[in-house]
Amino acid sequence: MEVIENAEYITIGELVRLTGVRYSTLKFYTEEGMLHFEQAEENLTRRYRRADTLERILLIKKLKEDGLSIPQIKEELQKT
Repeated sequence: MEVIENAEYITIGELVRLTGVRYSTLKFYTEEGMLHFEQAEENLTRRYRRADTLERILLIKKLKEDGLSIPQIKEELQKT
């Protein structure tokens, strides 16, 4: 776990372990353009910048708790 917490890039599975957010939810956020990733050419794995993505997931959680809908959250994310 320490390796994941210090890595620059992590996978969606590692994001699940760090955040407790379900895989399907993170995949939905990715497909909706709410989470940014880079494609590793050697095996086509999506890699997420750990620090930036964790911060973004926390923001999405907060906006959801504040009662915003997905379209509203996407709009807010575009401002950041």
